[in-house]
Amino acid sequence: MASRQRPFQVLLLNPISESGLQRLPPGRYQVGKDVPQPDAVLVRSADMHALQVPASVQAIARAGAGTNNIPVKAMTARGVPVFNAPGANANAVKELVLAGMLMAARNLPAAQRFVDTLDAATGDLERQVEDGKKAFAGFELAGQTLGVIGLGKVGCLVAQSALQLGMNVVGFDPEITVDAAWSLPSQVRRAASVAEVLRSSRFVSLHVPLVEATRHLVNADNLPLLKPGAVLLNFSREGVVDDAAVLHALDAGSLGRYVCDFPHGAILRHAGVIALPHLGASTREAEDNCAVMVAEQLRDYLEHGNIVNAVNFPGVVMARESAFRVAIANANVPNMLGQISTAMAQAGLNIHNMVNKSRGEMAYTLVDVDSAVSAQVLDELRAIEGVLAVRYLPVED
Repeated sequence: MASRQRPFQVLLLNPISESGLQRLPPGRYQVGKDVPQPDAVLVRSADMHALQVPASVQAIARAGAGTNNIPVKAMTARGVPVFNAPGANANAVKELVLAGMLMAARNLPAAQRFVDTLDAATGDLERQVEDGKKAFAGFELAGQTLGVIGLGKVGCLVAQSALQLGMNVVGFDPEITVDAAWSLPSQVRRAASVAEVLRSSRFVSLHVPLVEATRHLVNADNLPLLKPGAVLLNFSREGVVDDAAVLHALDAGSLGRYVCDFPHGAILRHAGVIALPHLGASTREAEDNCAVMVAEQLRDYLEHGNIVNAVNFPGVVMARESAFRVAIANANVPNMLGQISTAMAQAGLNIHNMVNKSRGEMAYTLVDVDSAVSAQVLDELRAIEGVLAVRYLPVED
């Protein structure tokens, strides 16, 4: 373990599953809503954009996938990694997507509202049921085509489950990862564009992050491509869909249903909308999985400098081969490694092992040396132009 004079202090901005907190042992970590000098922040949905993040913070961990509530750009400029838990809630979201398809196909919300109006005291309940059910006739999922836009962990699971239900599946993701490609069933037909998915599908399910490139990915220009009566499902992020365009398509009858996890504004109580109260990750299992994943990632970073699942840093993992480790976050500019190596060599430090990786404008370096690193050397490293943060991570005997 990294040697420290005090426990790591972790600020909790939201309640976090106890399963995750148990991964931060009390002897090494002080976790709470009021810690004096937090080394890290654990957050779920709290909006951090208006928060003055203390200068002592070395990492932020989000117990979930999206990081829109975190000032990622500002943290990157400070050399602070922002961790998330991709895939930890994937099964929960997948199951909710399947529920959304069934609710839309079988008119279940309207049917339930009808049942709530029945009066058993009238004595003709059976006749009321038989007369009323005709208004809620639906269709089966088997044989229908599902289009999946975004083939990450959730998208792949949705595609797999849809195939098991007898559906045809077409998918699109211009940035599919190697791991996702391997896990994607061979029966999924790959589309060349969003437009191709919309044209060919009775159901379309969105599973993309909200970035500038995906804002209003489904909009007034491409909604008319859907088959009449199609069902659009959005369990990714609110802004991925242009709500005004969706409402227009529903009113015009070109879109059959819009199922989403983000009730707000104009879509509330529209007859063609099935809106759920952001239930995607709201299962005990998903909350446990997310908390455990980010707690383990946070601990590995604070104690050893390793980076796994940071949205703004490259992934860097290096096995310990020395008791003396330095972690350096820096701008991805030429000759940075040379300057780091020179500063250590001039201080008489022998580099035992070194890993450097970059991601866009950000780079990250782990260096194991054979002897202790002085405060003077650490200050010299911090003084190198382009270096954002330097952490010294020795281990106890």
